[in-house]
Amino acid sequence: MDGVSGPRGTDPGDQVQWAVAALAAFGILAFTMVWAGGTFGAGLAGYGWDAPPFALSTVSTLLSAGPAALWPGAPAAVTYAGMFGVLTMVSVSVVLVINLFMDRGRAPKGLAGKRELAAMCPQGIEARARELRPTLKGRERLHPDETGNLLGDLDPKGPELRSSYEDVELDLMAPRAGKSTGIAVPRVLRAQGAVLLTSNKSDVYAVTRAQREKAGTVWTFDPQGIAHAPRAMWWNILGECHTIEGARRMAGHFVASVNDDTAKKDFWISAAQNTLTALFLAAARGRAPLTEVLAWLADPADRTPIDLLREVGLVAMAEQLQGTVRGAVETRDGIYETARQTAACLLDPEILAWVTPDPHLPEFRPHEHVLGTDTLYLLSKDGGGSAAGVIAGLADATMRAGVVAAERMGGRLDPPLTAVLDEAANVCRISDLPDLYSHFGSRGINVVTLLQSYRQGARVWGEVGMDALWSAATVKLLGAGLDDADFVQKISTLVGQHDVRTPSISRSKDGTSRSYSYRQESVLPPDRIRALPKGTALLLATGVKPALIRLRPWYKEPGAAEISAAAKAETAAITERAAARLLPGLSLGKESDRGAVRA
Repeated sequence: MDGVSGPRGTDPGDQVQWAVAALAAFGILAFTMVWAGGTFGAGLAGYGWDAPPFALSTVSTLLSAGPAALWPGAPAAVTYAGMFGVLTMVSVSVVLVINLFMDRGRAPKGLAGKRELAAMCPQGIEARARELRPTLKGRERLHPDETGNLLGDLDPKGPELRSSYEDVELDLMAPRAGKSTGIAVPRVLRAQGAVLLTSNKSDVYAVTRAQREKAGTVWTFDPQGIAHAPRAMWWNILGECHTIEGARRMAGHFVASVNDDTAKKDFWISAAQNTLTALFLAAARGRAPLTEVLAWLADPADRTPIDLLREVGLVAMAEQLQGTVRGAVETRDGIYETARQTAACLLDPEILAWVTPDPHLPEFRPHEHVLGTDTLYLLSKDGGGSAAGVIAGLADATMRAGVVAAERMGGRLDPPLTAVLDEAANVCRISDLPDLYSHFGSRGINVVTLLQSYRQGARVWGEVGMDALWSAATVKLLGAGLDDADFVQKISTLVGQHDVRTPSISRSKDGTSRSYSYRQESVLPPDRIRALPKGTALLLATGVKPALIRLRPWYKEPGAAEISAAAKAETAAITERAAARLLPGLSLGKESDRGAVRA
């Protein structure tokens, strides 16, 4: 019947023909391996290279008289060994070919391969590093970690991919999808220069502290006892407030810590930031302690900050603050109450002590930190009463110190500063981070912002701000557990589509014909992006097709045993310090009481 289509091979006659052909091919292949193997075995053993005829008579002789009749003088063991060797070589070749095709089948069509990612592969990234880092010029061999930041291995079988030292990164992954083990910890361990890490947990700190001690000083800023590290440093928060810009930025960090969307500031938030800016500036210029700022917030009628601003020539700022104080009582009290809420964490004496000068402890100086190989851990709880404003202020001060140092070096830090902003939406809300992102990259400041979802970032920086952060990030990693349907659909659209060829077989009395049709299909449908396995990530790099990579967890890398042992010891020390804090008088054993340790 004309025009009938059906699956190939449904006719019993066709099946018999294919079976006979397959059996004949198998027989020829088996005889070829026996014939070649016996000849190679006899020849290599020194019994001559005289091959028997490649004919059916040889098969008959082999079956009836054995290999001795075909290779006279050669022991049977020699010929059998040759046959086994040929069989092994053929089998290995077949397995390699099958694996090659299976790998191609596993890799989704339409994603980037080695050729498209050449600039991120070892040879390309090394060439780029020599251009960006003057200190590497003239050296014949470089350690891979000197050339760029490890991202992972190209799926399914490599090579390893690295971002350059002018890239800035945004990573979106659900909890327990590998952010800490596959990104934060490796970045800290492999960093070539100074390190800054923010977090609301002690896991990354516990794993990396001992190794970073070998590189330089470890500064632990832990005002809320995340790692229960004893206070062994202090940072002069007012030291960043000697200019109007610095005071405004510091006030903005406190405001952002209580404002869910920094892109939207109502009257009270804006007015509170202005007031807090004036008070910080007055204290910094007037050499007043931070406790005085809290006293001024508690008593709006206190004219001391106004007088201090006038004395240092900041008349306009003094007039503005005086206007707020002399305004309607209800408005004034509302502004000051909002300002008090933003700075409420400073009412905690334990937090205040970390930002108050202490002559018995070393002072952390951001402009010195960025020039070395030291490590700064910024740990804070999230939610109410957190020290997020202080953490954001210190992180911002450190990265801006890196910008100043880079300008003095000719434009770029070398070695680069690594800033891992883990839980950035909770403990490090730098309101203008999206605007600073690309600027940091051009200065040799490698910022990695880790978020649980796109929506989490939008809640902090607003839709416009998050879009700007997304656009400014030159490298983006999207890991497992992204459940935002709209966002995942957009990513699927960005990844694009590819052509899928569909065969169609038609049978008629004149014979069988085959035709092909093409249709468009998503390279990675939304459901597949959402279901990315743990430990894998979708790589979106500027100017390159998307690629699928496998993260490299620290515990699978060389030297993991030593790091793991140190991490267990540090975790035990954290537990002991926590118990000692809850039960005063409990011995802390041999654990060092230092927060800043010189290697």
